[in-house]
Amino acid sequence: DFGRSSELAFVVEPSDDIAVQEQPLILYCQVEGIQPITITWRKNGVMIVDSENAFMLANGSLYVSRFQRVRGDGSSDEGEYDCMAQNHYGLLVSRKAKIQAATMSDFHIHPQNAVVEEGGVARFQCQIHGLPEPVILWHKNSMPVNTDNERYTLLPKGVLQITGLRAEDSGIFHCVATNIANVKFSREARLTVSGSHSTVYKDPMILVGPENLTLTVHQTAVLECIATGNPRPIVSWSRLDGRPIGVEGIQVLGTGNLMISDLTVQHSGIYVCAANKPGTRVRRTAQGSLVVQAPAEFVQHPQSISRPVGTTAIFTCVAQGEPPPQITWLRNGQILETSDHIKLKNNNSTLSIYGINQADEAIYQCLAENSAGSTQASARLTVLWADGLPSPPQGVRAETVSATTIQVSWEKPLQNTKEIIGYVLHIRKAADPVEMEYQEAVSKSTFQQLVTDLEPSTSYSFYIKAYTSRGASKASEVTVVSTLGEVPAMPSLFIKVINSTTVQATWEPSIKLGQHEGFKLYYRKVHLSQYTGPVLLASNVTAYNITHLDASVVYEVKLLAYNQHGDGNSTVRFVSLRETVERTVLNPPCDCMKDEQNNKTSTTGIIIGIHIGITCIIFCILFLMFGYRGRLLMCKNVQEQLSTPQIPRSQRSATGLVLNGATRRDRDDRDLNGKQLDMNELERLFPASPSQEQQEKGIMSAHSLSASHDETQISTLPLDEFSIIEEQPDPLPKNPHGSSPAALAPDHGPANEG
Repeated sequence: DFGRSSELAFVVEPSDDIAVQEQPLILYCQVEGIQPITITWRKNGVMIVDSENAFMLANGSLYVSRFQRVRGDGSSDEGEYDCMAQNHYGLLVSRKAKIQAATMSDFHIHPQNAVVEEGGVARFQCQIHGLPEPVILWHKNSMPVNTDNERYTLLPKGVLQITGLRAEDSGIFHCVATNIANVKFSREARLTVSGSHSTVYKDPMILVGPENLTLTVHQTAVLECIATGNPRPIVSWSRLDGRPIGVEGIQVLGTGNLMISDLTVQHSGIYVCAANKPGTRVRRTAQGSLVVQAPAEFVQHPQSISRPVGTTAIFTCVAQGEPPPQITWLRNGQILETSDHIKLKNNNSTLSIYGINQADEAIYQCLAENSAGSTQASARLTVLWADGLPSPPQGVRAETVSATTIQVSWEKPLQNTKEIIGYVLHIRKAADPVEMEYQEAVSKSTFQQLVTDLEPSTSYSFYIKAYTSRGASKASEVTVVSTLGEVPAMPSLFIKVINSTTVQATWEPSIKLGQHEGFKLYYRKVHLSQYTGPVLLASNVTAYNITHLDASVVYEVKLLAYNQHGDGNSTVRFVSLRETVERTVLNPPCDCMKDEQNNKTSTTGIIIGIHIGITCIIFCILFLMFGYRGRLLMCKNVQEQLSTPQIPRSQRSATGLVLNGATRRDRDDRDLNGKQLDMNELERLFPASPSQEQQEKGIMSAHSLSASHDETQISTLPLDEFSIIEEQPDPLPKNPHGSSPAALAPDHGPANEG
């Protein structure tokens, strides 16, 4: 590698151009590099032979004496031109230059007559196609329009806008289109300004909105927007995606046209023009898209490299543009074709050349092209070859050891063996591409290598290189051998009991099984030696039902996978159906139809049962409440037996009548004295101790809110529950004040609340 200055490279490449009919055309091409360098030209891929019309100058440029769009023989000087440069190291092709003839068509849109009221907006338009893009100017009454007038706006695409119309704006207008090919005039149109400025309110209205534009970076975009209304609407711009438009390179032409200078890819988007009525939210909108394209350019150029024979060379070429460019590789000016040792990756951005040899030494070019333009970059591959390198290793042999192992052996080279520092064994599946190859290093005294972890029933290719400190030998002859076949691995087996006579065997497919043709299923009663089977199942089957089994014995189920190399190891499971039978006896199956009929007829019974249950709960609650009252009265009766003298049975009967009392109406008929008498009688029958009085107070307070229920409780307590023990009456203790025990008892109110 002699350095960058020695590389064959273009200093000047031909560029796109527009040629004038019958005028000379020069396409430039200048190259540097190690001489001698030969330059030739092509048009549309065909070599150009020097002639009177087109020939190459001494500096390598192409000269066309009289450019013609169409010649007498039907040929044309239009097309794509490129120059090729070649020296001892290779051939280089320039970018393609697109040459077109300058033209101008007739106007396909002419200005139209218009009548507009004073203060309004007038718009004239004319359109014409041409190469290069024609420059359009406007004339009024045969004189150029005064562009210094702020009310007059001329847009690049042939549009004239006049705002705030006045009477002096009336006149005859036409446009003039000019380029290097021709000059043309449009038809005339009359503008009439009528009446005076109207004060009638008019909603905002956009007369003309922005068009969809596709331009290239660094060009200028003009988005038109002209609106009318009374009062005059305010025109504003925004992007539909919400991003700010920015201020750099942004200018407003006239009353609302948006001009963006020095376009970049970031300016692409949808632009919205809005016409707002001043002081309100009344608005009208129109939108147009702007697409900015960028010619292809390189982010990373390929670099020239030098590599020893047998190694790998990699070139990287990264390009950007809008739209994204397509990348093509050339080798010495010809389209590069991929092969086993030449691969393109990453959308052609990476070129890899494996096991390079002298024939791969060349100039490699990366061409990046999109609709906005193209570019090229080149790099040279130098293949290093040192004198005195070893000759290729001899007698390479490969022998199959097992399904996953192959032993490779070889003999040392015939020449230049003293400097050998080791060998490298290159291994690859025969069906894989070259880039999938891998290597294993071996010491210089070893002439065999055991290659393990291979795949069964697979072909592999092997070759050897001898290495010295100055480089590698050429590759030995390639030998191909296949590994042995292998029986499949054990499948996983699961047994599920379906019923008393059927089980289901299921297994899971797995890549660990390896290559297999199918499965074999066996089963037997454990006390027998003979299996039923094999049942042959396809490789995609994962379940099988075994039927007509005897529920009283245990079964053995065996499953294995097989292929052309034999049967694999089997998986064995044992299963018993006895538990299923026992569960069936203990839990006989239901008669669903009968149950359904029973369900239909039992609805009424369920409802009746619910009512009966609720009624029972209510009676239980009442019973508990009444029983509590009864236990209270029983306690008082027992205390009377233990602490007071007994009274005659006739008096007890009378007392019982008082306790069981009469009805509410009888008690209501009594006077106050009668009630006090009943109370005194109760106190006499049941004298209370201080602790008992507190209990009675608690009971009375707890039941004071349900006096009517207490009456029912007292009236329903049977007198037979009170047992009285006959004893000799003891004299009652006398009160110091001579009062009776009843007088010491607190007043508990009516008897029914006691």
